[in-house]
Amino acid sequence: MAHEFATLTTDDLVTGEAVALDLPPASLGARIASGLIDLVVTVMALMAVVMLYLVAALQTDAALAHVALVGSLITVFLVFPTTMETLTRGRSLGKLALGLRTVRDDAGPITFQHAFVRSLIGVVEIYAFSGVPAFFSALVSSRGKRLGDYAAGTYVVRDRVKLQLTVPSQMPPHLAAWARGADITSLPTGLALAVRQFLGRFHTFDPQSRTTIGGRLADEVRRYVAPAPPPGTSAEDFLAAVVASRRERDQARLRRESELRQRLTNRR
Repeated sequence: MAHEFATLTTDDLVTGEAVALDLPPASLGARIASGLIDLVVTVMALMAVVMLYLVAALQTDAALAHVALVGSLITVFLVFPTTMETLTRGRSLGKLALGLRTVRDDAGPITFQHAFVRSLIGVVEIYAFSGVPAFFSALVSSRGKRLGDYAAGTYVVRDRVKLQLTVPSQMPPHLAAWARGADITSLPTGLALAVRQFLGRFHTFDPQSRTTIGGRLADEVRRYVAPAPPPGTSAEDFLAAVVASRRERDQARLRRESELRQRLTNRR
């Protein structure tokens, strides 16, 4: 292997620590199916709005009824989908049914801004043009991105994929004493995931990539560890010790909480 970066495919996401995250993009068929479900829900909501508009138009003046109609359409086509995807972290009703989820291009959860931009562009590319721009955009994109995804910096992934757990990293024996006395705080989610993926595949890296990526991750992790590991400790051993120590401490905390609950339950 000449260099690890050369092996990354277009379906890999690369974190700031240069470790690839494999999040499979949703297929075009799954996206169309979820979109049809969302379309049916939207049409039903639109029909309800029109019925309410017709009833209101008979009981009020035309100007007020027109304002109510515009507000209702904005709610149906923009407010509802934006709120839904924001609260569910990227899942519309169709995506919930098909096991899909919208994520940022860096694999993180979307925010209100991402959901709003996707919904706003979706009004044009899906409803105004009958989904034709969205279909061809997703067809030519390696990640099935429609125009709204390009504008928002998102794409849709398969949320229900077979979970494959790697073997947990073991504590290097020569660092066990240091780890027991070290103050190791919880790592940020992205950094912890990058470290675990690096440890699970670093043996496949060429020496130069292993040194570069491992050193970069170790520099980030040292900010959450005190004191520093013994001089001469390799990046792989240091990262493995931190992950193993955090796992042991979390397991011990969960055992204590479980024992406390059992004692409180037995007293009743």
